[in-house]
Amino acid sequence: MNESIILGIESSCDDTSAAVIRGNEILSNIAANQEIHNLYGGVVPELASRAHQQNIIPVVQQSITRANIQQNDIDAVGFTRGPGLLGSLLVGTSFAKSLAMSLNVPLIEVNHLQAHILAHFIADANPVPPKFPFLCLTVSGGHTMIVLVKDYFDMQIIGKTTDDAAGEAFDKIGKIFGLDYPAGPIIDRLAKDGNPTAYEFSKPKMQDYDYSFSGIKTSVLYFIQKEIRKNPEFISENINDLCASVQKSIVDILMQKLTKAATELKISEVAIAGGVSANSALREAMQDTGRRLGWNIYIPKFEYTTDNAAMIAMVAKLKFERGEFSDLSVSAAARYDLVTDFTNKD
Repeated sequence: MNESIILGIESSCDDTSAAVIRGNEILSNIAANQEIHNLYGGVVPELASRAHQQNIIPVVQQSITRANIQQNDIDAVGFTRGPGLLGSLLVGTSFAKSLAMSLNVPLIEVNHLQAHILAHFIADANPVPPKFPFLCLTVSGGHTMIVLVKDYFDMQIIGKTTDDAAGEAFDKIGKIFGLDYPAGPIIDRLAKDGNPTAYEFSKPKMQDYDYSFSGIKTSVLYFIQKEIRKNPEFISENINDLCASVQKSIVDILMQKLTKAATELKISEVAIAGGVSANSALREAMQDTGRRLGWNIYIPKFEYTTDNAAMIAMVAKLKFERGEFSDLSVSAAARYDLVTDFTNKD
């Protein structure tokens, strides 16, 4: 029996991406980035949707060419339905509908957060995939949560941020430091030459496994304002130490709750997913904690951490095998709850 070939389309924010998967093997994974947002210090929704319109046809065509297949070889089209920026999602949704209809193949909607987690099952994401049940720290610019993954389509959010996401905190603090957007990778790079214990910032006292990152942002802001009054060059003279200290604080907050959850739930299979899982300090903390507590750690390949269509294709492949298809009335959903996606099916 031939393995299915599925095209995945991702357009939830500012990256237009298309990928082709055969079985669990990614044949192509193409992304077009939108650099224009760097000028504004954040993603501008209207500009993002326009750029998606310009990028989606060449990106999809390139992914098909790179995969060395023909359009007629595609067995289904998967797409990100949500969550994300509505204008951006509409471009991907509309294109996926049109393509599926023209090829007369099934259309498969995918939850973006679910896809970050299930990216671990792409053939080359890890040496071996996680075993159920596992905990997944899903952390990005828009989301921070600890998810208990009992099966491919049986997940439970056991902890989440009550305000800013971790990636959002990196970007907002980076703005305070005068760094370009997105600031997370820049902070990671500058932190390598800094002292992570040079400065201490307040950590939240949250119940259970929930997170909060607004406090550290405020703590950094007040600290910088006070130091600049004494020395206007304080940031530039101490930027490496500042970045290292902020990064350590955010990683410590993330790891404290993840460790608490894994210990109390007696789970030793632990994964990370999402854009912030590319952060070198977080990856190192995961490895160190894993060695200390006997965890089996799962950290996906870098290209599967940020928004990408390979993870969309992976989920579409799993849904294809279950016959879970969408009809052409499906619409983009800016809010698309992870748990509802799994629990509202009888």
